[in-house]
Amino acid sequence: MAENYDVIIIGSGPGGYIAAIRAAQLGMKVAVVEREHLAGICSNWGCIPTKALLRSADVLHSAQHAKNYGLTLEGTIKPDLKAIVARSRGIAERMNGGVGFLFKKNKVDIIWGEAKITKPGEIVVGKTTKPIQQPQAPLPKNAKGEGTYTAKHIVIATGARPRALPGMEPDGKLIWTYFEAMKPEEMPKSLLVVGSGAIGIEFASFYRTMGVDVTVVEVMSQVMPVEDAEISALAKKQFDKQGMKILLDAKVVKVEKGPNSVTATVEKKDGAKETITADRMISAVGVQANVENIGLEAVGVKTDRGFIASDGYGKTNVPGIYAIGDVAGPPMLAHKAEHEAVICIEKIAGLPNVHPMDKAKIPGCTYCNPQVASVGLTEAKAKAEGRDIRVGRFPFVANGKAIALGEDQGLVKTIFDKKTGELLGAHMVGAEVTELIQGFVVAMNLETTEEELMHTIFPHPTISETMKESVLDAYGRALNA
Repeated sequence: MAENYDVIIIGSGPGGYIAAIRAAQLGMKVAVVEREHLAGICSNWGCIPTKALLRSADVLHSAQHAKNYGLTLEGTIKPDLKAIVARSRGIAERMNGGVGFLFKKNKVDIIWGEAKITKPGEIVVGKTTKPIQQPQAPLPKNAKGEGTYTAKHIVIATGARPRALPGMEPDGKLIWTYFEAMKPEEMPKSLLVVGSGAIGIEFASFYRTMGVDVTVVEVMSQVMPVEDAEISALAKKQFDKQGMKILLDAKVVKVEKGPNSVTATVEKKDGAKETITADRMISAVGVQANVENIGLEAVGVKTDRGFIASDGYGKTNVPGIYAIGDVAGPPMLAHKAEHEAVICIEKIAGLPNVHPMDKAKIPGCTYCNPQVASVGLTEAKAKAEGRDIRVGRFPFVANGKAIALGEDQGLVKTIFDKKTGELLGAHMVGAEVTELIQGFVVAMNLETTEEELMHTIFPHPTISETMKESVLDAYGRALNA
């Protein structure tokens, strides 16, 4: 007889494990099905271990510029690749174990294997049929295995995987995805990165700091295309200064593999072509949802442009089946998946005052050097919507704390509705802006006006003062510029 649950969640990434914990908190009997590793891509091969790599790069950069701070370091400062990768992988293992601990603490059952929905309210778990890209994690203690399981509610949180373009299919040796880029056996002398979104530009930043000759090819007219154009342009100036070569309005039209290198033919907007040879290539052209082999067709779950179609509460068109996180569509962000998970479970539980997610208030962060963070409308999008706006700007070069830190290259940009004072968007480039952006996110969520922000006291000396000054500048009242 099949074991029955209140909720079964397929996938244990940020969306899946948060959904499981919240459901357990609300008194539900919960199980999570996982086929590869607890905590999903984010903790094992994405968000967390990449930040560990980037932290090593930051420390290396600081050490190499110690003289700027009146310090003399003896000997040659150089990266130890094996140690850097080992540190990153150790942190990933720690995160993996942390999710296992949370499941145990909250009495969430783990079912190990690959799930397929056979009908609403029922799944069959079998052995993994898709080749796993990385070594499978050890089987958690007391994990359940293959069999049939039932639940009134089934939440799909299967995430996404790197997208492969024809002719640029990753081979694990010469053409990498982020999996291989995170654990190189040796440091390449040259690297070609295709795509300048968050994944591409973070790896470009890491490898450039490590001394690699890096070229980035971007089909759009600006680096980090989703960001405000002004912020993007300032970031590019810093990338150029670091020696990174960036080709915009360009696309890779052909790739030829050599014994230990790749040669790409790049076509520019005007039709001109050039060839670039590099030791390795990273394909960072986006991701695609994991919708295959989970039984969607059999039960009639609708998809839209490769993602599972769902409403603001995670509901699909089939009663009792839900989808959250990357598999449910953009933005492809861990914090979006986590918040979506809570909304979905609380709606299932029938809690009052559960509101659908407002995607306009989801922050985006890119952890390159310099960091980039944003929330809400860009200046161009605000104008395209016909908004009458005020725009404020404040540079880091006028901020005392940034100058003291030696991090005076940055900018905070704020966009307000001229009539109502509503904060429509905030965009930042510079040191630690990924930690600062939450201030604007909270302000937008509370529907704060420019007047309230102006009367908020920011501590001195902090980089956060640039946020207030940007607000003041939008209204012609900046005090330090």
